[in-house]
Amino acid sequence: MAQGRRGRRGQASEEDELPKAKINLENIKKSFRLFGLMKSVKWKFFLGIFFLACTAGVGLIFPMQGGKLIGFIADNSVAGAEKLKAINDVAIPLFIILALQGIFSFGRVFMFTQVSETMLQNLRNQAYEKIIKKPMKFFSASQTAELSGRIATDVAVIGDAFTTTLAEFIRQLVVGIGGLIMMIRLTNPTIAFWFLVIIPPIIVISILFARKIRGYSKTYQDKIAESNIVVGDSLTGIVNVKTFTNENYEINRYQNKTNEIKIFGMKYGIFRGAFFAFVIMCVFGAIFFILYKMVQLQAMNQLDGVDLGQFLMLALFVSGSLGGLPEALAGLQRALGATDRIFEIIDGAIENIDNVNNTSAVNGEIKVQHINFNYPTRPDYNVLQDVSFTVAAGTTVALVGSSGSGKSTIANLLLRFYDLNSGTILLDGKNIVTIDLSDLRSKIAYVPQEVLLFAGSIKENIAYGKTNASNEEIMAAAKKANAYDFIMSFPEQMNTLVGERGIQLSGGQRQRIAIARAVLKNPAILILDEATSSLDSESEKLVQDALDNLMKDRTSIVIAHRLSTIREADKIVVLQKGIVVEQGTHEELMTLENGFYLKLNKMQFEFN
Repeated sequence: MAQGRRGRRGQASEEDELPKAKINLENIKKSFRLFGLMKSVKWKFFLGIFFLACTAGVGLIFPMQGGKLIGFIADNSVAGAEKLKAINDVAIPLFIILALQGIFSFGRVFMFTQVSETMLQNLRNQAYEKIIKKPMKFFSASQTAELSGRIATDVAVIGDAFTTTLAEFIRQLVVGIGGLIMMIRLTNPTIAFWFLVIIPPIIVISILFARKIRGYSKTYQDKIAESNIVVGDSLTGIVNVKTFTNENYEINRYQNKTNEIKIFGMKYGIFRGAFFAFVIMCVFGAIFFILYKMVQLQAMNQLDGVDLGQFLMLALFVSGSLGGLPEALAGLQRALGATDRIFEIIDGAIENIDNVNNTSAVNGEIKVQHINFNYPTRPDYNVLQDVSFTVAAGTTVALVGSSGSGKSTIANLLLRFYDLNSGTILLDGKNIVTIDLSDLRSKIAYVPQEVLLFAGSIKENIAYGKTNASNEEIMAAAKKANAYDFIMSFPEQMNTLVGERGIQLSGGQRQRIAIARAVLKNPAILILDEATSSLDSESEKLVQDALDNLMKDRTSIVIAHRLSTIREADKIVVLQKGIVVEQGTHEELMTLENGFYLKLNKMQFEFN
């Protein structure tokens, strides 16, 4: 439900929902880590700070100079050529100030943009590098959309804050506070007093009011989105609605949602009406009251034209700056929250992967000794209990059993996606925990049931097994995987794009691409996780032939539900509820009266 609302409301609302962090010393210290990512452009940051200071300083001069120009409208003491000269004396410096302000603003944005883009590139690279090296238990507890969102949305929020929000916050703070001081010291004290007494409280109340209305607006849109979900679900599942004659049920569901929208919309309308009444009565009332006081003072000759103009310009700048501070502050809080989330990933534990090709020879003997395991996300459920078996080098061992018996988990443990609770797995007599992780995985190829291809070309997907492979090696691998003929039948041949997740290819074609990838890797150990279970008969024959070629002279672990595919295995290990209940060849297990393997065979035979 929440994801549906978020998708309909778009990215702006996602940023609104980002967690905000308090602006305190601890969070500020964390944010200083970002400066370490600037590397060689730190001098540009300090140059940007200089331009920012100049922008804020000129921003304080402008209302004073502009106020003098406005003052000539109310000042009738001077006229003619003398007045024109005085106007020019004020206007020319004003245009120079505007030109300087433009130059300083461009310099500030230009420098901060270069600094932030360098910093964000390093931050994105560092975050992705850390994510890709995380252990599998991290991905089990995290959602893909959330992780990609942290790299995209969170980094973008940090970039916006660094490029714009921080600079605007500092500028508005300087102009707001500096303008108030100048207003008190350089303009009429009576008008300044009334401004300070009336305007800042009204600005604060208006901001709180507007924030409350924005919250109401978001909730109102959420309720509309929920009603749209009812419409979408019912229309998408119209066959079910008609089949179960639930038209009236769906009508009632939708009417309940629209009734909630109506009730909330009326409350929202009352709140908006109260806000408009507040603006008209208080905000405009305060403005007219101050104008009234100014006219009074001018009538008593206590306020000249220059004071009037400077006060009006300062009031405009100060009000705008003070009014923008809360939004800028909220942006900084979102940026601090995003920074905290990004560094949470960067600082987390990663796998020790050096990506150095190790040429150490492996025979492929595997010994699983009394292993026990449960997934970190399910600590109370024992997936494997005291499991032991041996795979001789160059032989094929099949793992069979009902769903949830732990077959795929054994493959995950052999690849060290997870660490054992207890027990050991030996490879050629060495505990796999002591083997370099990248070296271990470089000796193993894994062909799953559901093959994931990357959204590139067929050639790129095959070459994923060996990124520096030559064209001849890729072609040879495709031939061994029975994939060459269908690849060459495409107009683009090896350069054919497979689409997202390989959607442009059939299941059998994707499977053979995965096998070609494994052939190219030339592993000592092969793990096949139900690699043919979801294919039609023709595709299964082609894939099985390719697998037979791949399994020659390799240690192979085959996970299968179709028992007909593993009858020739050198050993069959039967698992039930995480426990090894039987081991042996097909012929040996079929002789066990009341054996679990015999029972599985009879069930599949009767079903077929």
